[in-house]
Amino acid sequence: MTAAAAISSTVINELREKIASLEGVGSRHRSVLPFGVPEIDACLPGGGIACGALHEVAGGGNGAIDGAAAALFVGGIAARTTGKVVWCLTRFDLFFPALAQVGLHPDRVIFVECDKEETMLASFEEALRYGGLGAVVAELVRLPMTASRRLQLAAEKSGSLGLVIRRWRRQTEASDFGSPTAAATRWRISTLPSEPLPVPGVGRARWLAELVRVRAGESAEFVIGACDGQGRICLSSDAGDGSGETRRSFATR
Repeated sequence: MTAAAAISSTVINELREKIASLEGVGSRHRSVLPFGVPEIDACLPGGGIACGALHEVAGGGNGAIDGAAAALFVGGIAARTTGKVVWCLTRFDLFFPALAQVGLHPDRVIFVECDKEETMLASFEEALRYGGLGAVVAELVRLPMTASRRLQLAAEKSGSLGLVIRRWRRQTEASDFGSPTAAATRWRISTLPSEPLPVPGVGRARWLAELVRVRAGESAEFVIGACDGQGRICLSSDAGDGSGETRRSFATR
């Protein structure tokens, strides 16, 4: 690393700390959960998904198919944590074998089935405040700013990893995903054709992972290989057409 690059990195880190302080993140050190993919971790302050914080994930525009990819992306993150995982939902339609295939065995998961979103928000917040869990997941249609602030504060206090999967019953509800929230990161996951094989068959599933917003960082997008049996992702090896290249923007929608 050149002297100029080292100075630039120091300045960027100082700016990130100042922004985090202004946003009320607090000064105490928080652990992170790296993806293990340098290109992705480099876009995240601290080098990974921040624990003690709230994160949003939604599917792209392909309805249930992209929604399932978003759930598996979250499942892969939760699989790489240690301890029990609380999963709050109003529609009991999770396919357990799929969660197991990304490393999250159902025996690790405590499912909380709620009759309405207000109850689920309360359960989600309570689980975040409890602490000592690998991750807390909630499937939500809407995430109002006030509710997201309460959830973020609960995660900060306990150090828990909060993961919100945004699910919609109708496409008109998807516009709510653009509304501001207190989440530290916001992701959008869309399915792509699977990786090609040299022989007939179906290769590893591929996703377009868009880091739509990241606090004190840059947005970016990646073509990735779907979670493996340990919840790990990778950059797609089929980048001959340039589709696997990382694209960054300073926009933080």
